[in-house]
Amino acid sequence: MREQWAETLMGLLVLVLAAGFLVYSLTVGGVGSKPGGYDVTAKFGQVGSLAPGAAVSVAGVKIGTVSEIKLDPKTFLAVARLSLDPEVKLPSDSTAKITSDSLLGGVHVAIAPGGAADDIKPGGEIDNTQGAVDLFGLIGSVMRPQGDPAATPPATAPAPAANPAATAPDSY
Repeated sequence: MREQWAETLMGLLVLVLAAGFLVYSLTVGGVGSKPGGYDVTAKFGQVGSLAPGAAVSVAGVKIGTVSEIKLDPKTFLAVARLSLDPEVKLPSDSTAKITSDSLLGGVHVAIAPGGAADDIKPGGEIDNTQGAVDLFGLIGSVMRPQGDPAATPPATAPAPAANPAATAPDSY
């Protein structure tokens, strides 16, 4: 009988700890915080690995999240819906840029506020955007320049003759 109580108590303790961890993770993750936020959209030519749930920040401070990404079938641009903190009013000429968190991965939307007197209205759009940069494509283009073939010497050019006096002896 005593063992049954111990097992029941241990099971109850595990459930309480799991519930506490769930509440903590939802609080830290920002899920459900700042009710009454507003949505704006931004169109990008390339979103890279941006996904719903990614952070939206101004000056490194999180002000919202990416709630949806879809393709506009007419323009073939990626349309990202951003859910923003209701206390943050962005000027209408703000710029949204997809940027990397680190070299190891992870991306977020960084917003640079503009100087316009009017704000972006709920449901509005950020017109000035810069899509994600393909880092591997950039590195590849530097390593394999696609230049003018006439500018490079032909591969069939004869090698210069070796000067016996300039070569090192086989042994010292």
